[in-house]
This record gives sequence, structure tokens and C-alpha cells, in this order.
Amino acid sequence: MLEAAFKGSKKYWSWLIFLLAIIGVAFACYLYQFQEGLRITGMSRDVSWGFYIAQFTYLVGVAASGVMVALPYYIHDYKAFGRITVLGEFLAIAAVTMCLLFIFVDLGNPVRIMNVIMYPTPHSILFWDMIVLNGYLILNILVGWNVLSAESKGIHYAKWVKVLAYVSIPWAFSIHTVTAFLYAGLPGRHFWLSAIMAARFLSSAFCSGPALLILICLVVRKVSKFDPGKEQIRTLAGIVAYAMLINVFFYLLELFTVFYSQIPEGMHPYIFLFKGLEGHGRMVPWMWIATFFAALSLILLVVPVTRRNEETLVVACVSVIIATWIDKGLSLLIGGFTPNPFNRITDYWPTKPEFMIALGVYAVGALVLTVLFKIAIAVKEEVRA
Repeated sequence: MLEAAFKGSKKYWSWLIFLLAIIGVAFACYLYQFQEGLRITGMSRDVSWGFYIAQFTYLVGVAASGVMVALPYYIHDYKAFGRITVLGEFLAIAAVTMCLLFIFVDLGNPVRIMNVIMYPTPHSILFWDMIVLNGYLILNILVGWNVLSAESKGIHYAKWVKVLAYVSIPWAFSIHTVTAFLYAGLPGRHFWLSAIMAARFLSSAFCSGPALLILICLVVRKVSKFDPGKEQIRTLAGIVAYAMLINVFFYLLELFTVFYSQIPEGMHPYIFLFKGLEGHGRMVPWMWIATFFAALSLILLVVPVTRRNEETLVVACVSVIIATWIDKGLSLLIGGFTPNPFNRITDYWPTKPEFMIALGVYAVGALVLTVLFKIAIAVKEEVRA
């Protein structure tokens, strides 16, 4: 099957070359960061996590979303999802790959990664995050590749593959739950100190990931002879609609709890994000952009006519991705660090090298996803021919 990755049109190769060019520029920026240290980023003592970890947090949700096609197919035998389950698993592989790379670049010195392996600390949430992320990556590679291989040979996949598929379902929930615990387990940060942080993470994952998968399926339909299917896209759209409703509901619960209790430490991060605090308001326009797109996505997804129309569905899915990317990205990170425990505000914004390195990681993810999808689509086109 691998030979399919080396066959393609001029557009396919042009796209790969474009991605490799971005990766090359980003790698040069990373070498600059490796030489100079993390001081070239916008991070500081008060804001020790920045754009890298923001992307990591968001992409963990995209990776966990693979379960939304695996669960109906493997557990409930929803045969329609058989056409796109491998696509969802391959999307998860690309997302986890980017998650690991964002951790890699955030550490500054990559040798520090070995500390987690050489000196395991089971009482640390970071240790378990390493376990669940790498485990989920391996599970999706094994299940996705073996299912696709069996399909190319016209046979049913082995029983042990289904066992691993069953294991991957609760594992998908664990990767985002453990990541949420990284935040909720820090008592000095009131913005993150929430009992429903893990629930918020999962709800946002189950709307943003499937929304991205819908867009990818529509692109696949245009650039290849393989059609993921209208029923499959409509079912995914329903999942996105319910998940986004729950996601917004959970956020409103947080707002009510914070402002009804009138505890200053709880209110300050939200005031900083939506109104600005002590003259610092860089995140304000971004939060209102996220609010606008969240409201727009709900309107388009809740109304059956607009949800079933593919043109308006595209707008809804893009709106979901924008809203969740801001909410689960810099909003979550900067809101948690601002103000600091001494009630002081330290401004943070990603620098150009920081942004370019992040763009390079996304290019790596796009490259992995393109190659995997090229193989999967080639197999499915050949089988249906």
C-alpha cells in the first residue's frame, strides 16, 4: 500500500513540496530557538506556557475525536461509518504527531524528554499524559493500518484488531481527560480550577474534531473519486451540533458560577479576556470573535435545514473550529496565567519565530495526513473499482 504515496498528480506533489518548504523554514527557526533558548518566544516566568502548549491542548481534542467514528462503527456496528472510520483514525495519528512535536519544541532542550522516561514519576500528571498520548498513537496506527490492509486484500480484519479498537475507545477519552487534569490540578490558577474542566475538554473535542473531519471528507470528495457519503457527513454534523451545544452550556455554567459567587480571583481572568483588565486587553477582540463564531455555529447546526445543506454546513464547521481553537488555545492558556498569584499582569503574545515553528509543526501534521489519506483513498478507489 505504501507505493500509493509515491504516485500522484502535479497538484499532489506541489502540495507536498509546499509543506516541505514551510517545514524547512520552521526548522531553521527551531535551530535559532535551540541556540538562543526560549527567550526568543513571548513566554516568561509568569506565562511559562504559550502558543506551543495552546496548540497542543487544542490538537489533543482533535485526536480524541477519532473515537466519534470508531465507537459507532466498532461498538454499535454502524456500517455506514465503515467508509470513514480509517479516515478518522488517520486524522488522529496526524493530530497526536503534532501534539508530541509541540511538546518537543516547548521543552527548549529536547534532551529533557528523556527525563520523563529515565525518571518516571507516576504521581505526575505529565507522566500519564506521555503514556496516554503515545499509547493512543500506537493504537491508531495498528488499528487503522491493519483495517485498511485487510480492506485492500478483500478480507475481514483479524479479531485482535477489533480488540485493539475497543481499547482505543476509552483510551481516546483518557488522553483529553488527563490533559484537562494538567490544568485542573494546579490550585494556584483559579481559571483552571474547575471540576468540569475534563468535561469541557471532551465536549469541545467532540465538536471540533468531527467538524474538521467533515471538512476533510468534503475536500476528499472533490479531489478524488472516493465519496465518503452523504449519510456519514450528516451523522457527523449531528454529533457536532450536540457536542457544540454541550460545550457552550458548560462554558456558561462556568460564567454563572464565577460571577454569581463574586469571588475576585475567579472573575479577574474572565474580565481580562472579555473586557480587559488594568489596561491590558489584547485578548478581548479574540474572545469576542470566538463568541461570534460559537453563536453562528450553533444557529447553523441547530436548524435542520442549514445543517443538512453542505454549503452552510461548511460555514458552521469552520465557525466551530475557529471558536474552539481560540477558546481551547490562547484563551485557556493566557486566562489561566493572568493575573498571576500576586495579582499582577504580564502580557504575552507569540513572537514571529514562535509562530513560524508552530506553523511548521502544523505543516508536518498536514504532510502526515496527506500521505496517509493518499494511501487510504487509493485503496478505497481500487476496492470499489
